[in-house]
Amino acid sequence: TSTIIARTQNCDFPAGVRSKPIVNTYPLDLERLVALRPDVVFTTEGMTTPDDAARLAQLGIPVYFQRYATVEDVFGGLEKLGRILSRPAQARHLTDSLRRELRQLQAGPTAGRPKPRVLAITWQDPIYVYGQNTLFTDKIRLAGGQNAVTEQFPQPYPALTREYILKLNPDVLIGGSFGKLDSTFFRTYPELKRIRA
Repeated sequence: TSTIIARTQNCDFPAGVRSKPIVNTYPLDLERLVALRPDVVFTTEGMTTPDDAARLAQLGIPVYFQRYATVEDVFGGLEKLGRILSRPAQARHLTDSLRRELRQLQAGPTAGRPKPRVLAITWQDPIYVYGQNTLFTDKIRLAGGQNAVTEQFPQPYPALTREYILKLNPDVLIGGSFGKLDSTFFRTYPELKRIRA
């Protein structure tokens, strides 16, 4: 029977996965990963570099890449993983329940309301954000908002200037708790306290 033997530093759901050893991905802790002797590594496009994937393949560890541009892609990816791991019924049960929850969310209190413009920060210095061509954009749409970054940048996580963010003037800012943002982000960029968010 297939089982998960490790997780990335960002994987924390479901709660049971927290007992699994962590393999850092930025940069990839190749030594730790190889020591765990996985049969396969599941990753997403952009998380594992082609060089790291080639090194793993040379060591006899295949790397399975998935690309998620929409939430529906995530559901499809879960169903593919279910087939690969010989657990199609469990995967379908999970995706059916997630699709049901999503339909309820979309019919909930945000339905028909104005769509707040959301800016999500992935790194503070320089300021990297989730661009238009990311899964984040679809998640925010489904939750009743819109990505404040409407311009299509070549990279999915563009670096923005303070001036650009002031012009965007987002309604909501995602990137940590208010206290954390206040003591780090807004301390570094006090002029950004003027944004609507």
